[in-house]
Amino acid sequence: MTQKSIDEVAATAVRAARPFARTPLHQRGAALVAVAQALEAAGSELIDIARRETGLSEARLEGELRRTAWQLRLFAETVVDGGYLDVRIDAADPDYVIGPRPDVRRMLEPIGPVLNFAASNFPFAFSVAGGDSAAALAAGCPVVLKAHSGHPELSRRTAEIVAEALESAGMPEGVFQLIAGQENGVALLRDERIRAGAFTGSTHIGRMLADIAASRPVPIPFYGELGSVNPVYATYADSALLEAFVTSMSGSAGQLCTKPGFLFVPEGADLTAVADTAASVAEHRLLNPGIGRAFSQRRDAVLGATGVTVLSRGEAHSDDAGQVYATPTVVSVDVDTLTQNRDTLLEESFGPLSVIVRYPDRESLPALHAELFPGNLTSTVHARAEELVDGSLTPLVDALAETSGRVLFGGWPTGVSVTPAMQHGGPYPATTADATSVGTAAITRFLRGVSYQGAPQELLPPPLRDDNPWNVPQRRDEPGHSHEWGSFVG
Repeated sequence: MTQKSIDEVAATAVRAARPFARTPLHQRGAALVAVAQALEAAGSELIDIARRETGLSEARLEGELRRTAWQLRLFAETVVDGGYLDVRIDAADPDYVIGPRPDVRRMLEPIGPVLNFAASNFPFAFSVAGGDSAAALAAGCPVVLKAHSGHPELSRRTAEIVAEALESAGMPEGVFQLIAGQENGVALLRDERIRAGAFTGSTHIGRMLADIAASRPVPIPFYGELGSVNPVYATYADSALLEAFVTSMSGSAGQLCTKPGFLFVPEGADLTAVADTAASVAEHRLLNPGIGRAFSQRRDAVLGATGVTVLSRGEAHSDDAGQVYATPTVVSVDVDTLTQNRDTLLEESFGPLSVIVRYPDRESLPALHAELFPGNLTSTVHARAEELVDGSLTPLVDALAETSGRVLFGGWPTGVSVTPAMQHGGPYPATTADATSVGTAAITRFLRGVSYQGAPQELLPPPLRDDNPWNVPQRRDEPGHSHEWGSFVG
């Protein structure tokens, strides 16, 4: 891909927007499948680059690339089905109960060019061809991808593959473009031709970008995933649960947005299994020197906090290139220590570090959760079978649902299934807008509603026409139906 100025990139995206939006759904779906196939065909090459740039294991990267390809196929199915367009047709009704009604037809249409800031910790699934790009392309929006500095070579090569696959599938030129550099990303976010933004990364950078999007002369939606500590609440703490906790918090060196950062267990629980399990975890390189330095500083702050008991000190050491290698660090505190040192302890630790909190009684957990964790991607409950059905956990579950995008029972938050019912988002500060970036509902972020009133059939978009050439689901309200409103009562 050749270098372009920011103005050229924006202009190219605008030129592609309307033709891409008008692409028949089967053709757009086929283009997404073509991208998936192209990524799979280049899998060995891409994984080799990713291993070198990120330090992630081959097995992890293979799974992530597979997820990325099948996510594209899932969106292709969603596009071809057409239900996501939410087509509503209200036929003209001179006898409408509120007064004569004109013919009104509504559907969701692409919002326009989308700027997507790639993540560092998922070089496939949340980067160039990841969930935000897939959702925007499925919606019919051109994508400008701001590459992450942590894997520049992988970003360039992946973008070439995506762009070539889309072009070969007959999509308009400029549907997918790559830019690099923070200044270019900010400049394009300010450009009036960009109609939405997406981001996965740190709270500091995400909030800065969200404020830029909101302060434009014409503000635009900005979907930022910023950070989450994903508390887990357990009514017991046997060795199997503690071992599974350490496995989850240390996977991929704890560099996952769904890593369980806090585990709440009853006072008096035997926590010796934590040290034994943590000691068996091999050291893992963090993604890049910057993340390594930040983790080391965060680890020092937690270990130095008053009232902290060290269960597994772990290690964090750097090589001559500044890359940091770490093993799990786990500490425990009581509730009073956590609340008194909240400024130090509650901040997200991006890396293999988590906190176990010893609580005195289960009844205090709902209020404690509401006070300490106002917004998270996930919250989790581990309880015995009888406790899950006797109603005693209802107050806690209600509190978790108020503040979390996903509430888990008996599992661990790492490992986000790409499925239509998934919610990967949550109240602020987990995300800037409480929407999902995983699952088929993610497509709705890049759509806007448009109604056509009294339009001739020839000027309507195909999904709104009576002959329905794209064969999408249509919800129709025929004349006379309004007189039946409320008839279900009695």
